[in-house]
Amino acid sequence: MMNNKISKVAAIQDLASFGRCSLSVIIPILSHMGVQVCPVPTAVFSTHTGGFGKPVFEDLTGMMHGYIEHWKTLDLKFDCIYSGFLSNEKQIDEVLYFFDAFGDGEGTLIAVDPVMGDHGQLYKTYNETMQKKMRHLVSRAHVVTPNWTEANFLLDCIYSTDAIKEQDAKEMIKAISDLGPSQVVLKGIPYENGRKINMTYDRAEDSYCMIPYEEVPSSYPGTGDCFASRLIGELLKGESLADSAKSATSFVTYGVKVTYEAKTDTREGILLEQLLDF
Repeated sequence: MMNNKISKVAAIQDLASFGRCSLSVIIPILSHMGVQVCPVPTAVFSTHTGGFGKPVFEDLTGMMHGYIEHWKTLDLKFDCIYSGFLSNEKQIDEVLYFFDAFGDGEGTLIAVDPVMGDHGQLYKTYNETMQKKMRHLVSRAHVVTPNWTEANFLLDCIYSTDAIKEQDAKEMIKAISDLGPSQVVLKGIPYENGRKINMTYDRAEDSYCMIPYEEVPSSYPGTGDCFASRLIGELLKGESLADSAKSATSFVTYGVKVTYEAKTDTREGILLEQLLDF
């Protein structure tokens, strides 16, 4: 008999109408993996904020609470709640309220991509209060996907691109898990011989997995959103954290390589339309 159960993900994210990132990549990736995406838009931008001048935008913080209250009357259930970029303190509070309203114990996976910054810098929208609240949000998650910059800010460490040893990486990812989440994927760890790796930690199994990947000399917006979406899709299929992270790493690495070879405008993100079957 065919299983008609379709997983539902509440994706609490912004929408950039041009430039492949946030909801514009989350929806197609998860939909292609057989997951129904239920967006909770936090803001709408004419473009993403990286390199297109000053985008026109509408902050939707005021709508978020209404979304939650309406959905509560419908008694909606979600297999996953997935939060990403949040632009102010109130939005973090609303996501915490969403967790309270729809985080059904062990039945709902709570995934937080703590989108705070990159390349050693916090985004301009972040302040000390938001940084503290993001730690609280992370503490409520089951799985988190910080990059190297975000991991350092979450742990109040001094950011450095110097290569670290395997044991040091394990101690850092374990420290993030100690904040609350039982599963952690730490991305972009500077490692030996100028390489970078991703690493997973699963507290239930007390297991680590190192995932090396090949870099290209270019950077694209939205790769973190692509990574987290592929990871969540695999987890919802019942794959292990390590295997899910390997799949997400391969997907993003391939996407970056294909896009780099195509020499398209880096501001537009990776060529997702050509990659969904990968």
